[in-house]
Amino acid sequence: MGELMSLNHNDVIAVTNRSLCERPFLEQIERVCRFKPKALILREKDLPENEYERIAKQVMEICGRYDLLCILHSFPQTAVKLNCKAIHLPLTVLKKSVDMLDNFDIVGTSVHSVEDALEAQRLGADYVTAGHIYETDCKKGLPPRGLEFLKNVCDSVDIPVYGIGGIKINEEQIEEVKKCGASGGCIMSGMMRL
Repeated sequence: MGELMSLNHNDVIAVTNRSLCERPFLEQIERVCRFKPKALILREKDLPENEYERIAKQVMEICGRYDLLCILHSFPQTAVKLNCKAIHLPLTVLKKSVDMLDNFDIVGTSVHSVEDALEAQRLGADYVTAGHIYETDCKKGLPPRGLEFLKNVCDSVDIPVYGIGGIKINEEQIEEVKKCGASGGCIMSGMMRL
């Protein structure tokens, strides 16, 4: 708990994955909101769009009560329909959705190379998540790209970069990614098990 108290929560973006939750998903979202991260990305990309929309309404309402930025993921049409002004799109979806970006105040995407990051910036992304940085169960058997990769991405673009992948809720790892030039880190497992 001491690590939680010393960590600057504004350096953390929470990323959801309901399959990691040990309690009901919306209850977990409430716990994450009480943690007060910089934002929450509602990732749940395995859901069909209509089901994602149903959950997104509920999560946006909870985030709204805590004045926490809720960033929807993968479905720009759903975000527009729900009047959500922040979207995180896989790079392949971002490329196809450039004509919709005026609907959003914040557009993010995930990158896995310096070339991806440069393309994301050119396409109009406001921030990127770059990873995976550390070893993670979410990418079992796939070696992490590491801190040098993150530094290279940060050095290549003028938009904020957030490290993702294997980042735990501790000050040490967040400081490591920030020393690479990142604005902070994205945390999934730790946030879903708070």
